[in-house]
Amino acid sequence: MARKKNITKDNIITWYMEFVLENNHQPKSVFSFAKENNFEEADFYKFYGSFDAVEEAIFSEFFHHTLTILAKSEDFKNYDARNKLLSFYFTFFEILTANRSYVVYALENAKRDLKKMKSLKSLRENYIQFVENLNIERIELKQETLEKIQNKSIKESSWMHLLITMKFWLDDVSSSFEKTDIFIEKSINARFDVMDIKPLKSIIDFGKFILKEKVNFN
Repeated sequence: MARKKNITKDNIITWYMEFVLENNHQPKSVFSFAKENNFEEADFYKFYGSFDAVEEAIFSEFFHHTLTILAKSEDFKNYDARNKLLSFYFTFFEILTANRSYVVYALENAKRDLKKMKSLKSLRENYIQFVENLNIERIELKQETLEKIQNKSIKESSWMHLLITMKFWLDDVSSSFEKTDIFIEKSINARFDVMDIKPLKSIIDFGKFILKEKVNFN
């Protein structure tokens, strides 16, 4: 039988996901995987260097598919940062739920320490870039070192929040994962309320006024 021609990244991802769900482990080799799916082994390496790279690409694809869906919404373009992030979470977790069997397979053994999962590396990079592009309002510190610390803190705390939500979702046994939806809404709203800098700006402005006018409270 002639081998399949013009296979795509999506073909490999689909076949890989099907294999691990049916066998609960990676294929023994790229050769056996290619043979089972009737394509040339060399075609696999046109896209991926290993099965670990395929697993990393799968989570990256979940992310990009989320953005593709959101980009089709005119409302999303006009949302503020809080609602854009909420929309991202709800859509991303809908995609995870549609692929839950695979995600559980991929994450279950590392559930206690998702931070060390190599397969989440690209997802982390993509997600942090997404958060940066939200232009979340922050305090103007006017000091380069402090601003770098603040920016890093927002990026790392945002990534940690996504991981915590993924852990919550993995353990969620509620109908339609409704508890995860509640967790997403309450936790993101809480984070933005904590990061709300308007009250702090008012305090800083008041402090500057006091110093400038040299008000004496004695």
